[in-house]
Formats: sequence, structure tokens, C-alpha cells
Amino acid sequence: MTMDTPGATADYGAFLQQHLATQPHAVMAHVLGGEQIWIKRAGAPHGTGRYRAMAALAGLLRLPVLRPVPNPGGTAAIATEVRRLTDLAARGVRVPVVLAAQRDGFAMRHLGRTGEETHSLGNEIDHAVQAGDTAAVLALWQQGLDTLAHVHRQGTCLSQAFARNLVRCPDGEVACIDFEDDPASVLPLPVCHVRDALCYAHSTAIYLHQSGTLGEGRERWAAWVAQGSTEMREVLATSVRRMGWMRQLPASRKLGRDLQRVRAAYDLLA
Repeated sequence: MTMDTPGATADYGAFLQQHLATQPHAVMAHVLGGEQIWIKRAGAPHGTGRYRAMAALAGLLRLPVLRPVPNPGGTAAIATEVRRLTDLAARGVRVPVVLAAQRDGFAMRHLGRTGEETHSLGNEIDHAVQAGDTAAVLALWQQGLDTLAHVHRQGTCLSQAFARNLVRCPDGEVACIDFEDDPASVLPLPVCHVRDALCYAHSTAIYLHQSGTLGEGRERWAAWVAQGSTEMREVLATSVRRMGWMRQLPASRKLGRDLQRVRAAYDLLA
């Protein structure tokens, strides 16, 4: 983290321009006049080969929710993230505030207190699991569901709704991060909402399994799904039905945590 103390009025644009050219990492924290900000610089453009493979798999499995959402990287990803952060903030979704932007990077305000780390919702739930606090596991997990519901009610979606991209702010509220792609630009909104749901289930169901709260989680999941649009519920039901092969996955830890997550997610969804 670098520190700078200019005058009383921060010139975010000038600070951004200066540090984009000098910071050694693509994303870095800085302190400007006592305020912590993050500067994100454009990386290299991404290839398209992996997206073609994913699209073929989605077609083979007849699962539109698996259709890839391209992240072109480079300056295009910066433009997408700035646009999405601005749009989400205008809709009342808590996201980092964009302070300044230019073609090859942007500056955003830290979601926590200066010099203090903000933890992801995934880490918070994991800590509650390790502490044996089942009430906290369920409360935190529900908070993530409520965040998704709020986003969806605003007529939009997240990009990758994994628990690592949901951040617990110092006031206990959840903010959303990481918007280098825009699912709604290539997928119908109900499919985007199901995609959010599946990302969240994949990243959190294993915590319900580990804490012995999967039964309660299923009830809460069903209540959450019931709040969604008719189109969203239909896409979700079709997707879960076509993912029925997942029930054949063994729950053994020997197969690795990734497959454990997939199996746990299916147990929650089904």
C-alpha cells in the first residue's frame, strides 16, 4: 500500500494518472489524504479459445446457464467494470464507489476502514463453520441470498456471484465486487439470475454440509426461489433437472474440494 497526503481536496483523476504508470501490480491499495482507495490497471487482452469450449459444453448439456460470458480483458474489461459499477450504484446496489476512470484503469473507494481488510462473505461463513456456530452460518448464508434477491429486484444481475465476490463491510452489510464481464449483454435476464443462484450455491453449499445445516438451508433456498420471477423459476427447474447426473458424484473427500462443492450444491438444489 502506498501513501500520499495532498491538500484537503483530493484530485482522484491526477492521482489515478500518476499511479497507473508507476504501480508494480495491476491492482493496488493506496492512501490519499487519509482515505484508502484501490487502483486497477488494465491487464492483457484475453483469448477466446476457452469460451468456445465452454459454449460447446453448454450446448451439449442443454444448459444455457453454462454459456460463457466473455471477459475480453484489457481496456474493454476496465470499461465494462466502470460502467457496471456505476449502473449498480445507481440502482441501489452496494458496490465500490468509482472515484476516477480513464481508458486503461480506474480508482475506487475501499469498502472498509483505511488500513483494515474487509473479508468476503465466503471467508466469514467458513470461519463460522470452523467455530461451530451454526446460527451464524445460516445467518451469513441468508445474507448472501438476500443480497442476490435485492440485486435481482433492481432488474439486474451480478457477474460472478460467488461468495468470494460478496464482501462484508464494517457495518455488517454486504457489497458486491468484480464486474469485468456483463452477463446480461449475452444472456436473457432470467438466465442471468439463475446463473447468480448457481454460482452462490456452488460456492456456499459445502459450508451448509459441513455445519450440518443443509436441511435448514434447503428450506431457506426454496423460500428464496419462490420469490423469483416465473421465468427464473422455470429456468432453474430445467437446469437442475438436466444436472441430475451430479447425484452420481460421490461425496468422498478423496475426489478433491472442487467436486465436493459440485456435489454439495446439487444436494442443496435438488
